[in-house]
Amino acid sequence: MLNMKSKYKRAQFGTLLERLGQPRRFVQILFGPRQVGKTTLVEQVLEAANLPFVFASADAEARTDGFWIAQQWDRARLKAEQRPDQTVVLVLDEIQKVANWSEMVKKLWDEDSRSGRMIQPVLLGSSSLLIQKGMSESLAGRFELIRIPHWSYPEMNAAFGIALDQYIFFGGYPGAVDLLPDESRWKNYVRDALIEPAITKDVLLMTRINKPALLRQLFHLGALHSGKLVSYTKLLGQLQDAGNTTTLAHYLELLNTAGLLGGLQKFTASAIRTRASSPKFQVYNTALISALSQESFQEIRETPNRWGHFFESAVGAHLINQAFEHGLELGYWRNGNDEVDFVLSRENRVVAIEVKSGRKRDALKGMARFSAQFNPHRTLLVGTGGMPIEEFFETPAADLLK
Repeated sequence: MLNMKSKYKRAQFGTLLERLGQPRRFVQILFGPRQVGKTTLVEQVLEAANLPFVFASADAEARTDGFWIAQQWDRARLKAEQRPDQTVVLVLDEIQKVANWSEMVKKLWDEDSRSGRMIQPVLLGSSSLLIQKGMSESLAGRFELIRIPHWSYPEMNAAFGIALDQYIFFGGYPGAVDLLPDESRWKNYVRDALIEPAITKDVLLMTRINKPALLRQLFHLGALHSGKLVSYTKLLGQLQDAGNTTTLAHYLELLNTAGLLGGLQKFTASAIRTRASSPKFQVYNTALISALSQESFQEIRETPNRWGHFFESAVGAHLINQAFEHGLELGYWRNGNDEVDFVLSRENRVVAIEVKSGRKRDALKGMARFSAQFNPHRTLLVGTGGMPIEEFFETPAADLLK
């Protein structure tokens, strides 16, 4: 299985390879959740590009600061002096762990630009909050982004032969594939080696959190209720630790930047009302639900209501990852008893998406009301009576807006 992973190249492979083959113009920044293959992708590109490189990871260091970056940069400069006719690629992994990383990268990048050194930095990070902050504050006009989302069904199927039903339940973590025959071991791995490091390293250590227990409870409750709309006030009544709605909204945003749990907002013409609406929980990977669930794959598959929950969450996970990768907006819509599961938008184009796994109410009533009010570019029913979910997974979300 793992040998297949090493041979499989994700879609972003070609993008990065092309950019490394061009004249040095921008700092390349790859960011996305943990365990989605950022490091493997870069290693594959380096092999294909056949360029001299320096690779260093802040994750392996007890203490990292601007001096650590300068050390790695000097290693690359030495290689550049030895090979003046080639671009030297400098890869810095887990860059968000380095204090004030963007200021030091800016300083060294500008020095190389003035001196004509052919050093191409490639920065990898798993905390989009800290990555984006550094880019906006120091690297304006000097960077290009490559967003690396969770693995899609076509990718998991091509690389590992994962069946559709398996993907809906087990999600898209390539490193956990070999553990699928032992479901208990798989769940422990996802909880201990994927969820816990993401919360501990990408949220708790990177941002000041006054109530870490509340954040963990919020993730656990939000993951199990993925696809459901819950008001912050009602949510507070289900959490053991005390807090307020502002704290919950902030913690949910942090979980979203870690690629764990999003809070979709109501689609409306008023941006103010959108931000003030109750969130609809949405996991980025259905593995996060399964790992926290007490039921087995077989039990879930044989229970229509529970399977319908996973079915809808898998559609939402596909959409929220596509929205992250391509800079799209994703929300939901509800007016009284009328609802549309997902609303995908970019600029003035809107697509309404309803999911039906055989368990739900009349899906077309809410769609009709939404269409009358907003005149969407396209309406789409996924599942029973509409587009098969496999076909939906194989359709890039950006294509729906064309």
